[in-house]
Amino acid sequence: MSDAAPIDPKDMTLDELRRALAPLLPGHATFDGWGEGAIDMAAAELGVPSGRARLCFPGGAVEMIDAWFDAIDLAMARAFPAERIAKLKIRERIRDLVLFRIEVINPHREALRRALAILAMPQNGLTGPRLAWRAADRMWRIAGDTSTDFNHYSKRTILAGLYSATMLVFLDDGSEDLAVTRGFLDRRIDDVMRFEKFKASWRGSQARMPSLSRFLGRLRYPAI
Repeated sequence: MSDAAPIDPKDMTLDELRRALAPLLPGHATFDGWGEGAIDMAAAELGVPSGRARLCFPGGAVEMIDAWFDAIDLAMARAFPAERIAKLKIRERIRDLVLFRIEVINPHREALRRALAILAMPQNGLTGPRLAWRAADRMWRIAGDTSTDFNHYSKRTILAGLYSATMLVFLDDGSEDLAVTRGFLDRRIDDVMRFEKFKASWRGSQARMPSLSRFLGRLRYPAI
């Protein structure tokens, strides 16, 4: 942990100010929507001029939502240092990472609902999948994944879909302690684990199958 003194918000660069404002935005977007009103309220909470705060989000609502999701990613990375992750099995790592995100978002469920409605607009059609992919990529990296082959992409695609589906269940979950969401997440992770086991066994059986190229090579160059 760094012992450096916190930077006064008035002395922050725009990038630093953007990161400081991001976690505050959803608390105001719940009531004011993802617009300048939420920026102004977050700026007042942080003690910086609203005009300067607005400069941090020239892209408007989509950039504000992007910054919020990025803040969740950063909080997740801080909450799961390598020594904590190392104690968990891979299934537990993914489950705990997804649940951490849900717990962070839970007080701001209406802000998320508004955010998803904005991302669902045709002009933002590529942003939602990009942010889901980024979240999945960061979860896998924290979980210790170092794959660079096709697995790198398949793991992230599957987790992005799992995460997105779980968030939709979460939005309408009125159960105690989000039991419905937790149950849904556990079942989906079980499905993924079964698929991974099947994929591994299929690869193993492939390796044991006769090779056509080797067979043809023997026909051309018979062993003596």
